[in-house]
Amino acid sequence: MVSVFLRRLLATAGVALLAAAPALAQQQYINILTGGTSGVYYPMGVALSQNYAKAIPNAKTSVQATKASAENLNLLQAGRGELAFSLGDSLSDAWKGDEEAGFKAPLKKLRGVAGIYPNYIQIVASADSGIKTLADLKGKRISVGAPKSGTELNARAIFKAAGMTYKDFAKVEYLPFGESVELMKNRQLDATLQSAGLGVSSLRDLATSVRIVVVPVPAEVVAKVGDAAYQSGVIPARTYEGQAVDVPTAYVQNFLVTHEGVPADTVYKMTKAIFDNTDQLMAAHAAAKAIKKDTAIKGMPVPLHPGAEKYYREAGLIK
Repeated sequence: MVSVFLRRLLATAGVALLAAAPALAQQQYINILTGGTSGVYYPMGVALSQNYAKAIPNAKTSVQATKASAENLNLLQAGRGELAFSLGDSLSDAWKGDEEAGFKAPLKKLRGVAGIYPNYIQIVASADSGIKTLADLKGKRISVGAPKSGTELNARAIFKAAGMTYKDFAKVEYLPFGESVELMKNRQLDATLQSAGLGVSSLRDLATSVRIVVVPVPAEVVAKVGDAAYQSGVIPARTYEGQAVDVPTAYVQNFLVTHEGVPADTVYKMTKAIFDNTDQLMAAHAAAKAIKKDTAIKGMPVPLHPGAEKYYREAGLIK
């Protein structure tokens, strides 16, 4: 009797599993690769995951905090994520396989989704340090971001263009935004370079705790970087407490990237959801104000994913 009962039970379970198979097959996992929790990528990634959970049937979304651009792109290439944030120069380096930038071989599985907002290279010093210019940073203690992160690659490029290397500093720390700020509050660092959207929470926090100086990066220094990804921009006055004037600096565009293995229909819905829900992204961070459909494919360093391309064709941006 027991064996007959078990056979019937197993048969019933088998039918149930077969019936569930189509639903399981349709479930789409969307892991969003971001950056440190005190930056802009992470809160914006959380907002995107919430949008996707509503906009894409059977989507199971998750958000992963990472060391940002280089790590994100290597994870995408390995199929360990479906969407990632990246700086434009890092994305270009990944496509070419620039080992110095953290890519041992060209990452040819990467596909573009959208250009989103610019990262401003923000060099902030404590007022007590006496730092007012790039030259004043020599002999000082500075944090340049996590190793091989987009921020750290930006730091190398800007300091090289200004005729400086890390050897010119008394101390160089490779730390995420939040940790850099804590060391500055404790007077263990004189300055931090953070590549992020304007009004990044880490620097807002710093400016409310100590008097700060936002260090200018002149247009002539930006031009000497010699990379079209670097453009001259301005950090508007009052972006941070105690910042009374506009400050010139460099900016680099951020991109959302996927890989060729993600289904076209999923990427189409992901792309559409970005532009259908920009108000929710702006609620997550003010940097999202710069997300515009009309400029989303401008300067894309890698080929567009077919799903994203379909969306832009429908929007009349590709003929």
